Amino acid sequence: MTSPAPTTPRRRWGSTLAGVLILCVMLFPLYWMLDTALQPGSGLLQVDPVPGSLDLSGFTKALGDQGGHLLTSLAVALGAVAICLAISAPAAYGLARFGLRGSRTIVFGTLITQMVPGIVIANALYNSYVDLGLVNSYFGLMLADASLGIPFCIVLMRSFMVSIPGEVIEAAQLDGAGLVRTFVQVVLPMSRNSLITSGLFAFLFAWSDFMFALTLNTTDHVKPVTLGIYQYIGAHVGDWGSVMAASVLSAVPAALLLVLAQKYIAAGITGGSVK
Repeated sequence: MTSPAPTTPRRRWGSTLAGVLILCVMLFPLYWMLDTALQPGSGLLQVDPVPGSLDLSGFTKALGDQGGHLLTSLAVALGAVAICLAISAPAAYGLARFGLRGSRTIVFGTLITQMVPGIVIANALYNSYVDLGLVNSYFGLMLADASLGIPFCIVLMRSFMVSIPGEVIEAAQLDGAGLVRTFVQVVLPMSRNSLITSGLFAFLFAWSDFMFALTLNTTDHVKPVTLGIYQYIGAHVGDWGSVMAASVLSAVPAALLLVLAQKYIAAGITGGSVK
């Protein structure tokens, strides 16, 4: 069996350059958003490519106008993560370890649910929410946003829990641990990477949700930042600096979580690929 040919320095430099160019293209909208936010007195066509000074007045105004909406999004997203993991983790464990008949069909059906357009689900939920009194409520929005992440989290955690050695679970049961105790004290700690990864994606799904926020809220009582920015653009279409500043502020929590949890994401996604 022949070994692969070594990579030449020229090829390495070419790959690096191509990667840098792709990264610049992908990050350019974020840079332009930050550049516009730092020039609150300029229109979209008057923004300098490089800001001459750091004018933070746009951030001050955006934080004063959208600070409450940011807190609402944070509360809803954290609640959605808790609901999502509380449902997904036991479901994934059952599909992975109990040998249920038709488990593959259930997993396939779970994947299919992610192909349904969000507007279809939102319209169907609205009538049910009216009957249940969940319209314009934090808990109702948490439930709706949790539904965005549950299918993905079930599939991800199931693929990880399948790889947990059966001997470990059998040893815990021989020591007198029941099903619930084995799941809580043995399976969940061993599935930490997949739990963190699933929780992060559930947070991102809920944080970026716009369709449910628009459909299931008819007042300003519960207004996430996505809906706040949407209405903010209409009210301050001439003040793009404040609009972009609000967008930058809304992107910071998600960016920080991705940076802090990147090693867990890599381990959580690839953990179930090796038996």
